Amino acid sequence: MSTSTPRRGRASGRREATRQRLFDAALSLIAEHGYDVTTVDEIAERAGVAKGTVYYNFGGKEELYTALLEWGVTRLADTLREAVPPPEEGVDERDSLVRVLRAGVVFIGTHEELARMLMAESWRTNRSWYATVHQLRTEAIGVITGRLERLAERGRLRPNLDTDLAGSALFGMVVTVALNWRNLQPERPVEDIHATLAHMAEGLIGPSEGAV
Repeated sequence: MSTSTPRRGRASGRREATRQRLFDAALSLIAEHGYDVTTVDEIAERAGVAKGTVYYNFGGKEELYTALLEWGVTRLADTLREAVPPPEEGVDERDSLVRVLRAGVVFIGTHEELARMLMAESWRTNRSWYATVHQLRTEAIGVITGRLERLAERGRLRPNLDTDLAGSALFGMVVTVALNWRNLQPERPVEDIHATLAHMAEGLIGPSEGAV
């Protein structure tokens, strides 16, 4: 019996585990010191691997960072998409939006280093990875924008509201609120944060249909 497939599977699993260790090491170092001063040697040392492992898996620091951003923002976008309730649940569109915003807060609160890195680095325009980050960031914001567009179709948004700009604003609010909560007010229950998000959504949209 051939064992090539199981061996390939084990090798692939080991490589993914190594890449994850490098991602974790890069995340913590960049969060502490910033991208520019973080070196490949430091990333390899913190990950507990040889320096050549970084080059083997990514080619260099910039390629590792590009892959890290792609991995992180894709995970965020997937989390937001998964928070959208299926149509058969009959959830009000405003409440659907609030669920997405809440999912964003929980994700960022759980992945603080990733959020700090995105806020500090990915908005710069002089990086070679800007086009990739912009595309992925738009994908994540697009989940929020999609909820706003559904509300607009039902006449439940303020007239002439720019849904693209509003989606970006809500995304920025989620990131800022989540980081403020985790770093400055960690004693506050997450339910308080969720309630505040819901009230802010009401200011833009109005209460749920049927609410008194």
